[in-house]
Amino acid sequence: MKLTFIGSDHEVTGSCHCLEINGKHILVDYGMEQGVNLFANAALPVEEAMIDYVFLTHAHVDHSGLLPLLYARGFRGKVYATAASADLCSIMLRDCAHIQMMEAEWKERKARRSGEAQAVEPLFRMEDADGVIKRIVPCRYGELIPVCEEVRIRFTDIGHLLGSASIEVWLTQEGRTKKIVFSGDIGNKNQPLIKDPSPTEAADYVVMESTYGDRLHPQSRADYAAELAAVLQETLDAGGNVVIPSFAVGRTQEILYFLRRIKAEEMVKGHRHFPVYVDSPMAVETTHVFLENEMSCFDEEALSLVTAGINPLTFPGLHLSITSDESKAINFDDAPKVIISASGMCEAGRIRHHLKHNLWRPECTVLFVGYQSAGTLGRMLADSAGAKHPLEVKLFGETILARAKIRQLTGLSGHADKDGLLGWIQGFREKPKRVFVVHGEDSVCTSFTECLRMEHQLNAYAPYSGTVFNLLTNQLEYEAEPIPLKKPAGLPASRVPGAVQARLLAAGQRLLALIQKNSGMPHKDMAKLADQINSLCDKLKI
Repeated sequence: MKLTFIGSDHEVTGSCHCLEINGKHILVDYGMEQGVNLFANAALPVEEAMIDYVFLTHAHVDHSGLLPLLYARGFRGKVYATAASADLCSIMLRDCAHIQMMEAEWKERKARRSGEAQAVEPLFRMEDADGVIKRIVPCRYGELIPVCEEVRIRFTDIGHLLGSASIEVWLTQEGRTKKIVFSGDIGNKNQPLIKDPSPTEAADYVVMESTYGDRLHPQSRADYAAELAAVLQETLDAGGNVVIPSFAVGRTQEILYFLRRIKAEEMVKGHRHFPVYVDSPMAVETTHVFLENEMSCFDEEALSLVTAGINPLTFPGLHLSITSDESKAINFDDAPKVIISASGMCEAGRIRHHLKHNLWRPECTVLFVGYQSAGTLGRMLADSAGAKHPLEVKLFGETILARAKIRQLTGLSGHADKDGLLGWIQGFREKPKRVFVVHGEDSVCTSFTECLRMEHQLNAYAPYSGTVFNLLTNQLEYEAEPIPLKKPAGLPASRVPGAVQARLLAAGQRLLALIQKNSGMPHKDMAKLADQINSLCDKLKI
């Protein structure tokens, strides 16, 4: 009964943990890395085809984004997630696959223009996203789910995103049961739309995030609508556009919630009919998912609007841009407007086109409304606010001076602050045997761990990727050392020679896993399978 730490250890993105019990292997999340990564991640302890189950805390791509890659390399198990997370993943994972395929196509065209004939394979394809989506098992909050003889799980609303959850996992081996809780991303209290985090009462072990473990949100609940209205008033009065880089899932819907109120209460004077453009097909689809899950996930304030017959996410002057032509037309309209577009960290997507057209204009405002990972364009822009000289930004081969005002909607966060994190861990009736601190920047992860140990007398530990812990003996089997990366690393390289060969090897691993898992099949069936494999080899003249 072991726990291996793979991703988001002393880093914020790329969440992944691996459980092993009685020969079964379980991943808790399998996310993409975003921004700058300081340390190398350990490889999965087994081939992807040998993974039996995945437990997904929520749909954000830093927790779910590599599930199609898992499928491409042979995984055929079940993915357990809440019903709302399942709905969101059906949108987000397809979008991830689309981006992978488009980027591979662009890189291949670029290579051909430079005289290179090398083929570029995407990290995964649309059929991989479709395949893993079909393996998702939708679950209800609070339901005790028997996964297999050794494993039971339960999802609890953690208030970070629609469908987000902490996951309680009961593991039974040799007549002994241990309970481990994975916090996922712990939500901030008093967010618009979704409910506050729910506590968990007991656990032997806890794996918890620490994203904002070194800071506090404003003590009083900010009037975000009023703060947003002030930015709109100033910018629209100057004849500029307000450009909001926003995550398509979660944050965009919250901003729409505030804008509906601003419009209804006429909080912006002199611009009663100002247009708002949501330029993200995924954000439009996601908004429909929010409305479909309103009864199970919305908080009391949002539900009161629904009960009164008011759609909390729409209003006059709202325009939804789906096609590329609709997106391009936004910047050929001179009327002052609000543009909400993904990605939230400005790393890809349509937001980069809107920055190209607006970032150089002093009358415009770029308003950040979410966390910006180190090394992303969003982080560089956010850090440049108030600088004496404008930041130079390279967009589509063109150097642009960032003369627009750079603002941040303070306190608006989907993550709990330090007090929120402490409140969650203190909600356990008895102190867990160990608290593993993950999902935080290196210094934050370390300082929050020390806070838990010194100030709250918790047996806290911040593992590095590759660390292995025995849940039965309560002992570290292997304590990994940090392996610094010499240069920033993003997604696994897909354009290196051998990408197609890797896909072939993955298929072979899947076949081997199939044979190993079915070693007890009748001799007649085993012989038939052997004959089929040999026939294929003969056909290929291997």
